[in-house]
Formats: sequence, C-alpha cells, structure tokens
Amino acid sequence: MSRRNAREAALLTLFQMDFAADGDMPRDVSELAVDTVGDLKKKDLPYARGLVAGTCAARADIDAAIERSAKEWKLERMAGVDRNLIRMAFYEMYYQEERIDPGTAINEAVELAKKYGSEDAGRYVNGILSAMQKSLS
Repeated sequence: MSRRNAREAALLTLFQMDFAADGDMPRDVSELAVDTVGDLKKKDLPYARGLVAGTCAARADIDAAIERSAKEWKLERMAGVDRNLIRMAFYEMYYQEERIDPGTAINEAVELAKKYGSEDAGRYVNGILSAMQKSLS
C-alpha cells in the first residue's frame, strides 16, 4: 500500500468537498481524485477513504485547533490546499486509530503542499502543523 498516494487522493477529495453544497458532500474518495493520482491502487483506497471520513468527522475539533495555532490567519482565508492538508495531517497525528508519528505526518503534508500548493505552501503547512503539535505536547 502507498500511503502517499492514498493521502494525495484524500487531499484532492477534501479540497473538492470545500466547493460542494452541504447536501452533496461525499464521504468517499472522489472519482476525480482516483483518476488524478496516477499510481493509486485498489489497496490504497481504504486508507484514503478513512482519511476522508475521519477528517470530516473530526473537522470541527480540528478547525478549532487550527484557529488556536494560526492566530494571524483565519481558517476561511487559508488556501484550500493548505487548510485541507493541515486538517488531514492533524487527523492522522491525533485522531486516527493508528496514529501517525507527527514528524512523518508533517513531512507528508509538506511534500503534498509543495506539489499542490503555492511556492511557500510547504513552509506554511510545516509552521502551522509544528505549532499545533507543540501546543499539544
């Protein structure tokens, strides 16, 4: 299984969900995400689905944690990719049943930020996630 591919598919789905009407919010990995992530295998889908469902379920708590750590940035003003990467990585670190080491989760989020975000997205995502991690340590 490639968790990186699963994370990428989950990110794309969460990003899509930001633009969906409330009644149209899927809890599964979108077809667009599956088609976009070239190396995504069937065995990667359960992890991606878990990330999407879990991140959505814990979203209110995660968003509150983001707002506490990102004092100079309102959640709705963050770039959608950055916001969803932070949500997903925080979910992996603190909510997921099989928690991911914070260093690994942050590194994976930074790599995806470099691929899908702005030029400074990697540093921004790293900074917010590190601040969130420190606030809980």
